[in-house]
Amino acid sequence: MKNKILLLICTSTMLWGCQTGHRIYASAQGHELFKVTILYPNGEGKTFDMKYYEDQHMPMVASFIGKNLEFYEIDQGLSGRTPNDPAPFLAIGYFYIKNIKEYNDAIAQNREAIVNDFKNYTNTQPVIQISEVKQVRK
Repeated sequence: MKNKILLLICTSTMLWGCQTGHRIYASAQGHELFKVTILYPNGEGKTFDMKYYEDQHMPMVASFIGKNLEFYEIDQGLSGRTPNDPAPFLAIGYFYIKNIKEYNDAIAQNREAIVNDFKNYTNTQPVIQISEVKQVRK
């Protein structure tokens, strides 16, 4: 049963990934696209409320980013290298944006609200990386 659930999850992820890749590719035509990755490390005693993150936190931050935001994604960690290994990250959030300066300005203006909301869904400190999307292939 566990293998069937994992297969269903992997199949769903591949289907969504294809759709997402298409959106990234379409967005990257004609202008630069950047990805803000927010990683929530896993570890002993670490907690994460995915429902709150999906329903409250990410939409709130997306509203701060505004029209600079192309779209966002959320991953929930299931396992590590093998199904028996714990996921290295409880969750990973992604914001796909058009302009880094506008993103940084929006986050700076709303930093207090964003940081104060962490306690509502996690007790881990996120790690953030901003990248330029260089290539997407189908």
